[in-house]
Amino acid sequence: MKKVKIKELFDIRKGKKAEEVENSDLRYIQIEDLRDNENIKFCSPSDSNILCNQDDVLIAWDGANAGTVGFGVEGVMGSTIARLRPKNEDFISEYVGLLLQSKFDFFQRTATGATIPHVSRKALENLEIPLPSLSDQKAIVAKLDRAQRLIDIDREMLAKYDDLIQSVFLEMFGDPVTNPKGWEINELGKVCDVGSSKRVYVKELVDEGIPFYRGQEIGKLSEGEDFEQELYLTQEHYQELIDHSGKPKNGDLLMPSICPDGRIYIVQDNREFYFKDGRVLWIKSGDSDINSFYLRYHLKALFHANYSEIASGTTFEELKIFALRELKILIPPTALQNKFQTEIERINKEIERTNQSLVKSEELFSSLVQEAFG
Repeated sequence: MKKVKIKELFDIRKGKKAEEVENSDLRYIQIEDLRDNENIKFCSPSDSNILCNQDDVLIAWDGANAGTVGFGVEGVMGSTIARLRPKNEDFISEYVGLLLQSKFDFFQRTATGATIPHVSRKALENLEIPLPSLSDQKAIVAKLDRAQRLIDIDREMLAKYDDLIQSVFLEMFGDPVTNPKGWEINELGKVCDVGSSKRVYVKELVDEGIPFYRGQEIGKLSEGEDFEQELYLTQEHYQELIDHSGKPKNGDLLMPSICPDGRIYIVQDNREFYFKDGRVLWIKSGDSDINSFYLRYHLKALFHANYSEIASGTTFEELKIFALRELKILIPPTALQNKFQTEIERINKEIERTNQSLVKSEELFSSLVQEAFG
């Protein structure tokens, strides 16, 4: 099959920084817009603006995401983006865009810059790509679009389930801020103990043993996301720590101290692990009379409504133990809390099935990309 260098197909030009404004219909495109992004920004018209159109392929040029590729958008490019503008009509931009998306690891590997990575213009320009006939390109794009649609459907379903859980909570308990149903109110610290772990120093961490979680791992556990375990404790050190401070029980809640999205983990098994003091907060709801499922979604709703008032900090809004202890929560009847858990467990089974479908859809897309682009 014919192979062509990128520099034979495209003219490459970097964007420039523009002034972001609200009262404009000129879209201002930045790196996050190369992926799914609902936070669309705008800028003022200027002679210095570097424009892109829907036929251009865009690539993140600088930063940790250098090499991220997008296409099918138009507007003014920010300074960290470059456009690849077609020189001729021998190819479909969407075909090349999809192909370049599969080369992210290549762009990362060939990036220049010791502190801030930059796409290597030389590596990009000299990258050879297969260029089948236009009809074959269209067929590849159509096949990948169909596979991507399966992924999108699964993701849309997961978003709807999240909305459903929130609506079930509001229907059963009402707004936790205004308490329209007049439930009993108490401070979280009077309902269950709130704290953290015993301090662990960096020099005490090892390469294998008992998993040690930071806020980022706890957040991923809360959403059932996979991650690569990085930090561990020795069995002996772990035993010393839990002898001193205990360990989370089934039904306890753990959350990152920076938690505006309510990524709260319910401990539901007997796995051995420990966690970072201060950066992970521990609510011992497993020993309390309150239902952990109810409490988790109650806290999520409160954080969503009033996180900036609950958290503190000038750089990062961080939850403090004393603030959590003083947090006012609603105490509806236990039977109603338990009924909520039953409903959530039913929805969670549907979420699990959808997640399994999403994994298969993503595997299908990856295999089709490999088949198309090698």
